[in-house]
Amino acid sequence: MAATTGQLGLVTPTQGTLSGTWGDTVNNGITEYTNIAIAGTLSFAGDGAITLANTTGDAAATNITTTTAQYMVIRITGTLTTPKIITGPSYSKLYLVDNAATGSTVTFKAAGQSGVSVAVGESCFVYYNGTDYIKVASDLITALSGTLGPANGGTGVSNNAASTLTISGAFATTLTVGATTNVTLPSSGSLGYLNIPQSGAAKTSSYTLAVGDVGEFIEVGASGSIVVPNATFAAGDAVVIFNNTSGAITLTMSITTAYIGGFDVDKATISLATRGICNVLFISSTVCVVTGNVT
Repeated sequence: MAATTGQLGLVTPTQGTLSGTWGDTVNNGITEYTNIAIAGTLSFAGDGAITLANTTGDAAATNITTTTAQYMVIRITGTLTTPKIITGPSYSKLYLVDNAATGSTVTFKAAGQSGVSVAVGESCFVYYNGTDYIKVASDLITALSGTLGPANGGTGVSNNAASTLTISGAFATTLTVGATTNVTLPSSGSLGYLNIPQSGAAKTSSYTLAVGDVGEFIEVGASGSIVVPNATFAAGDAVVIFNNTSGAITLTMSITTAYIGGFDVDKATISLATRGICNVLFISSTVCVVTGNVT
């Protein structure tokens, strides 16, 4: 019998031997095994542990079986009710493992070792490093933490389905919603500013409100007054004004119509009391309502 290689068990005919049988021996012991080692796929369906072992062809037959270890691709299909364990040979060998099954993971390992886990839907290369099989490369992103999508074997939700967005840490976040989508806000927690930011430094002279002041508060310092302009703000805009002086200050209402909350009178000027606070809510670009310590 001719010798064989140490890893793939390919026949190595001795010169001067195999008279009359060398063609069958070479084809069955070299050509066919080289073919499956480069491009062959060995498939397993459903549950049950598998142990792969080398086989060697001879003049009579290839001897390739359903558990021959020399295949390049190992593919798992069907439904797995428990993790499927595949034990590979303990020699230098590279496999492409394709877990096309549903239900559970595949463990690919060397005898007596723990091996690597191949998730549902994952295809990856595994390699024997002298002790056990390790994962060489994968189409599954395993470096990310958090919920993994179902297409890659995780427990998240599919794209375009109802989604939960969880953000932790001090990161700037932009949420863009395409097309017509309903956004449901939580029934508890915080939304928007956790405080009301100040718009610039305290004002010490007359100041005209600007669009950049929306959602913020204006502090009037040692002295000054506030002008509310016309045709500048949009419906729903609001600005808070704090009079941090020892006397009343004047709000000049250049806007077309200005009301004090609770009164049906258009005001051209409004007085904000010392250390008083008022809120200017814009009903439209030409109408506003002022509430607070005002007259």
